[in-house]
Amino acid sequence: MVFLVFLALGVMTYSVFRAGIGGFYTVSPDQRAVVTSFGKAQRLREKTLQKPSEMTSEEEERYEFPQVRVVGPGGPYFKMPWQRVRKVSVATQAVDLSWDPSKAQDTIEAVTKDNLTTGINGQLRYRVSESNLYPYLFGVASPLEHVMGYFVSVLRERVANFVDPRGQALLSDAEPSDADAVVEETDSAVELSEGVSINDLRKNLPLLNQYMEEQCRSTTGRYGIELDAALITEIDPPGEVDRALSAINSTRNQVAGDLSTARADSEQQITMSARAVEIATNNAQAEVAPLKELAETLSQIKKEGGSDCLRAYLRNLRIPLFSKAKRVIQTTGTSEKGGI
Repeated sequence: MVFLVFLALGVMTYSVFRAGIGGFYTVSPDQRAVVTSFGKAQRLREKTLQKPSEMTSEEEERYEFPQVRVVGPGGPYFKMPWQRVRKVSVATQAVDLSWDPSKAQDTIEAVTKDNLTTGINGQLRYRVSESNLYPYLFGVASPLEHVMGYFVSVLRERVANFVDPRGQALLSDAEPSDADAVVEETDSAVELSEGVSINDLRKNLPLLNQYMEEQCRSTTGRYGIELDAALITEIDPPGEVDRALSAINSTRNQVAGDLSTARADSEQQITMSARAVEIATNNAQAEVAPLKELAETLSQIKKEGGSDCLRAYLRNLRIPLFSKAKRVIQTTGTSEKGGI
């Protein structure tokens, strides 16, 4: 009898602490919570609010997850003993591309279209989607690992099929005008690295990051994780390949520098020649202008006064010259044909 009394008291005490004190919980400002009853979450609707446009019809059926009731920051909240609270941080987090829980590695290896194995490093910024917590909590055991595997697969496929940006748009949904702008801006640089895929990848890292972000937008619908940014910062080939590429780039840069210098010298010579021609033309015009003016004056005098007036004008014009001349020679003949 005493045993049953103590057993009842123990059950009551456990119930009070379990259902009373242990039934209260709080949610931090950077967290969201989902309450499950016997392992099942309370559902608001059987389908997601919107389907990602990047998914095919088959993927939409496969990743059709329900909407669950999400508990926001605050508290204290109360839960029953058969309920369990699963909290998730929705703050933006960063993870290295080389992160893999199954093995230790310092970089991601990828093969380029030139059959060169190169190392890729960088970071991913992500956050858990508050509007689609079901796939993150109940879809797969390790959603971040799945997202990293998906991202690396897309990245390796892109690196393996990467082509020269001349005449190509790196983004699959780029407008023709945008593609033309990209080609015009990178045309001079492509001449220095044409045919070398690693140089093209290094030169177009911002476009490559943007492409990866667009391709990984569907991770929200698949795994409940929103990709905030892809930051691919390093593309490092093996040492011997990197040294060979450095030598090639140095030679091509030197050739490009020599061509630029020769082009600048030729343009300078052309400009100087054009200016010299312009100066000579102006000087000739300046010398011809008084002669044209004198011819017009003589023609006007002869037209208005006749030949006698013109001879008188020429005689008067010679008078100042006699005062400047050191020697005067008079020839035989008429006065009209006299000379100095």
